[in-house]
Amino acid sequence: MQTNTDSRTRPWHGVMVATPLTLRDDCTIDYDAYATHVRQLIEAGCDGVVPNGSLGEYQTLTDDERDEIVRVAVEAAGDGSRVMPGVSAYGSAEARRWTERAAEAGAGSVLLLPPNGYRCDETAVRAHYADVAEVGVPVVAYNNPYDTKVDLTPDLLARLHQDGSIVAVKEFTGDVRRAYEIAERAPGLDLLVGADDVLLELALAGAVGWIAGCPNMLPSSCVELYRAAVTDDMATALPLYRELHELLRWDSKPEFVQAIKASMDVAGRHGGRTRPPRFPLPAEDAAAVRAATEKALAEGMH
Repeated sequence: MQTNTDSRTRPWHGVMVATPLTLRDDCTIDYDAYATHVRQLIEAGCDGVVPNGSLGEYQTLTDDERDEIVRVAVEAAGDGSRVMPGVSAYGSAEARRWTERAAEAGAGSVLLLPPNGYRCDETAVRAHYADVAEVGVPVVAYNNPYDTKVDLTPDLLARLHQDGSIVAVKEFTGDVRRAYEIAERAPGLDLLVGADDVLLELALAGAVGWIAGCPNMLPSSCVELYRAAVTDDMATALPLYRELHELLRWDSKPEFVQAIKASMDVAGRHGGRTRPPRFPLPAEDAAAVRAATEKALAEGMH
């Protein structure tokens, strides 16, 4: 096992793994299996976990389940600063309430989408983030305009940062040019890689963290890739990136939850089923995920 050196200077830095739900066949959560998975990620060198995000199927959780997942994550990680719960909700009041609960659990930061119940304007976005930031837990903005229809552009991110509402952004658009615009407009705002298949490009552009999906199945190799990328060790990073990219790109597909869980099963980790309305991958996609995972394992990835 690789030990975690924890070179972060802030809780949201480093490899923060977006964790999936560990579901039994009857769709109930196996909290013991989830705790084991979190501990294994930390032991493999990952810096922390992000429960209750998109990969964690947060929209399907009851309030009690959402609370318990965070509690279990904090306990299993051994340090609340290693846990960044997703606190996204349709209403600002609910997102604030989840942030308050995260603070009570000892979480070091939270991950927040813009309002996603309708296509809101800048005034509403800024009010939403300001309301949640008042809780006092560092807020990482999550920019995913494909799903939310609200784009946190570099200019808007700069305003949110100037407002004191956010400390970082999980950038999921895949447009690596934005990294440089964000650095120009909001020099103090931390950039976190939000899509696995642009990890190397955003690391070279100055990212200080990775909210990641692929470490769920191959944590040690993904940590090695990230560390090499952010230290400009291209001799290590580029071959790893090429070998892993067939799996990394699933993180940017609509079926990413099913694909990552399917890959975890092949790698001998607890992937399992998803909750409706998500159903298993079509046979062709399942075969592709299996083949890519088996290839990575055969090449020594772990």
